[in-house]
Amino acid sequence: MIEQIKAVSAQLGIEEYRIVESVQESVECFFVRKKLDLKRRTDLTDYAVVVFCPHEEDGKKMLGSSSVIIHPEMETAEIRETLQRAYHAAALVNNEYYELNAGKREEFVRADSQFAGQSLEESTRQIVEALYEADNSEKVFINSAEVFTKRVVRRIVNSRGVDVSYETYLVSGEYVVQCIAPRDVETYHQFSYHEANLDALRRDVAEALAMTQSRAEAERAPRAGKYTILLSERNLQEILQYYCVRSSAGVVYQKFSNYQIGDHVQGDTVQGDALTVYLKAKEPYSDEGIVMKDRLLLEKGTLKMFHGGCRCSYYLGVEPTGDYTSISVPVGSRTMEELKSAPYLHIVSFSDFQMDSMSGHFGGEIRLALLYDGEKVTPVTGGSVNGSILAVQGNMLFSRERYQNDEYDGPYAVRIEGVEVAGTE
Repeated sequence: MIEQIKAVSAQLGIEEYRIVESVQESVECFFVRKKLDLKRRTDLTDYAVVVFCPHEEDGKKMLGSSSVIIHPEMETAEIRETLQRAYHAAALVNNEYYELNAGKREEFVRADSQFAGQSLEESTRQIVEALYEADNSEKVFINSAEVFTKRVVRRIVNSRGVDVSYETYLVSGEYVVQCIAPRDVETYHQFSYHEANLDALRRDVAEALAMTQSRAEAERAPRAGKYTILLSERNLQEILQYYCVRSSAGVVYQKFSNYQIGDHVQGDTVQGDALTVYLKAKEPYSDEGIVMKDRLLLEKGTLKMFHGGCRCSYYLGVEPTGDYTSISVPVGSRTMEELKSAPYLHIVSFSDFQMDSMSGHFGGEIRLALLYDGEKVTPVTGGSVNGSILAVQGNMLFSRERYQNDEYDGPYAVRIEGVEVAGTE
């Protein structure tokens, strides 16, 4: 099919293109309590094609582009019509000219995963077993779950000689935990791993069960005021993604971020833990065929690089690295016991936690928090958090304990002083 797309493109005079072939097989399982309700296997192949059209506008070189999806069952005439429409659309897009990624044919990259070499059914069985391992109570339990195990083989070909291919495995799913006493409460959770991380899944489910129990026991909101707060797991991940988004070449080029390489982006005075952040490559190549590898983004609060695709990196005059969404952060200087040694409000879950990477504002409505007043810990619910990363980033203290998912590998929790919390009067 790739050769057919290339041949049709040549007939239409399309000289610049990129084709991403994706062959995906998956096993999908749906559970009610611990009983398998539905199981299905899917196989899907498609071709994401980007057509480029070099042209001039007012004497200035432009490179427009348009994207389409080609399916294997499409006839040649339909492929021709689809690509022709895309080429006409690309001619109307006035992006400033930039260089596409150039390369050559490379060897196929096999996945370095414990799932490689075994059937998807066996991998799914292991995931399901880990998911339900801690589900041993009639009071708090998983009332429904969905588990997806996928093997994806991708090939990326472009008009500049790139021809790379690789396989990857992805495990994902979601589950609802229910606690029926002292009140009936449900909480929603999801997981995703490129690498099989059964221990992380077991830990996450155990914490979800305990969290849902605490949510059922929570009766009131915290009193309004300024608190020392603890944010953990995905909420901390959202906070630290601020630096990843702000250093994206696309965001910098559009002037949504004022970051410059060498800036002390954590502030000039850091009294807490200085941040070092690594960009983590989840796959060996980007959609543009750029080699992805782990890179140092921040070193002790100082920005070391921008990251992004060909277009905006070309405009900024920096190396195109591909777009990163996964980060790794060294653990902090304090144990969780030390972070909890003084009064705190540990927000365990929000209805919808938001981290605005443009303004630095973060906040959300509290679904469950654990309030320690110096003597006892009380579960609370309701109220909201309202803060700014710019005001607190120099005083953050991170835990030595670690948390890991598909997008984040770093400290389990952070302690932040003086954050405004709306609650009861």
